[in-house]
Amino acid sequence: MTEATKSQINSFDVPPQVKMSLMWASLLSLYLYNDYLLFFIPGQIEGMNAGSFGPFGEVTELKLLAAAAFLAVPCCMIFLSTFVPAGASRWLNLIVAPLQGVPNALTLLPLFDAPLYFRFIVGIEIIITVLILSTAARWPRQA
Repeated sequence: MTEATKSQINSFDVPPQVKMSLMWASLLSLYLYNDYLLFFIPGQIEGMNAGSFGPFGEVTELKLLAAAAFLAVPCCMIFLSTFVPAGASRWLNLIVAPLQGVPNALTLLPLFDAPLYFRFIVGIEIIITVLILSTAARWPRQA
């Protein structure tokens, strides 16, 4: 083994399915931590105890169901990106990623008056969503 060979780092190509699954896991983590950090804003917990759903008004079963569905999507995409056939995974990611990304981008509008840290994390979420789309769009074709 030559000196040049010893210094090389072992690398391998990560399949697109695995890349997208990992990006969905990162996205889910950012969603959860962003919401968790809201608890440290004074008055937030008291507002929740009083039935406030932040900028969405009063808490209702339908709003909680919508929030649960929104969080369930990346959970399911972690699994689905890897386990459905490649062609279906590609299309699923091309369809679902923008459906998740647009609501995130909307939280940057002044209407939501989000704190700086929240906007920062949403910016990272948008970058990851674009990377998911890019990975799915550039999925290598078999010869």
